[in-house]
Amino acid sequence: MKTLTPVAKLGEFVGSEVTLGGWVYNFRSSGSIMFLQIRDGSGFVQAILNKQDADDAVWEAAQTITLETSVYVTGVVAKHPKKEEYELQVRGLEIVSVAQEYPIGKKEHGPDFLMENRHLWLRAPSQWAIQRVRNTVINAIYEYFNSNGFTKIDSPILTPNACEGTTTLFEVPYFEEGTAYLSQSGQLYIEAAIMSLGKVFDFGPVFRAEKSKTRRHLTEFWMMDAEMAFHDQKMNMEVQEAMVMHIITRVLELNRPELAILERDVTALERIKTGFVRMTHAEAVKYLQAHGSDIKEDEDLGNDDETLLTKEFGQPVFVTNWPAHIKAFYMKPDPTNPGTVLCADLVAPDGYGEIIGGSQREDDYETLKSKIEYEGLSLEAFQWYLDLRKYGSVPHAGFGIGLERMVAWMTGVHHIRETIPFPRTISRIYP
Repeated sequence: MKTLTPVAKLGEFVGSEVTLGGWVYNFRSSGSIMFLQIRDGSGFVQAILNKQDADDAVWEAAQTITLETSVYVTGVVAKHPKKEEYELQVRGLEIVSVAQEYPIGKKEHGPDFLMENRHLWLRAPSQWAIQRVRNTVINAIYEYFNSNGFTKIDSPILTPNACEGTTTLFEVPYFEEGTAYLSQSGQLYIEAAIMSLGKVFDFGPVFRAEKSKTRRHLTEFWMMDAEMAFHDQKMNMEVQEAMVMHIITRVLELNRPELAILERDVTALERIKTGFVRMTHAEAVKYLQAHGSDIKEDEDLGNDDETLLTKEFGQPVFVTNWPAHIKAFYMKPDPTNPGTVLCADLVAPDGYGEIIGGSQREDDYETLKSKIEYEGLSLEAFQWYLDLRKYGSVPHAGFGIGLERMVAWMTGVHHIRETIPFPRTISRIYP
């Protein structure tokens, strides 16, 4: 194989001859000059081929190029005269594979067509940029937890029972054991791990079978769950805020070219500062009603409510102390605010909705047992979870962050399906 120089490193080789391998994602010809737009995975570069400077064989090979033809290009790196970019003055060209007529052209394509051709649409600059930001968000989450004393724990994907609602589970036949379910969250399992390791997190795919068609929902997505022993809900929110700020910092530091491709208004991210807005669910309802929402006191926030709530602040908003009856069984009641639980949803600005859900967990055996019974759940299925409250229970708290919603907010894309390489929705499992 040839020794290749990545496009991202061309700035280190101005005036030198290099070889790169990539795909021609666009090209045009002006008489005796060809302009090839080449993508290699690390970035994009314009390669300029002048017939007068090229061998006849090189020029003839260039005439066979089609969209997405793969090539080796050798040339001298030059600084663009007007932009902070680099160009390649072509000296050699080798065709690796001439692409057939590419189905995704310059014309507008509908979302169904693009989803059907997702395996090819991933090559578009916008989709490349989104996946690069996604990678930064993932790495930033790992960086934050690895530098703050957390241990990565892998929770199972196949589980014997629900973590939250029982109506949104994917069932899987499981040998003689009967029915298993695809995990909705690793939370319950990593709660067990904190009794050994103190502070832990997991990161993996989770599944929700709810039949939602909104731009914020997928049936398969990636979630990071974190749990912390000897933490209350106030400490829990402080960890979440610090983690979100670290993610934003990293994206602004590493992905400005990608955000430019996506035409993301970076000032909206730059103005996010520590000290996120905090308001109770009751306060949020009053605020929303005063601004035209018909939300009721004991209702969940809808998509429009979440958008309206953050519009004034331009900052993420923690909505705390939700009514107990609309939250999960494992959340600890607030002794100072009867009927509510010690929890918070973090709502992102710009209409991106809830990105984090967290709470202080119920640490008392009898209280948790009563709640499981009240919810009509199987005590036998949750006995292992109850055991955690029998053998050295401690105050603890945790949260989960939806990766795709965070990426959607960072990139400014409208629909969450673009934030994951191969989205799974209620109407799509291909490709």
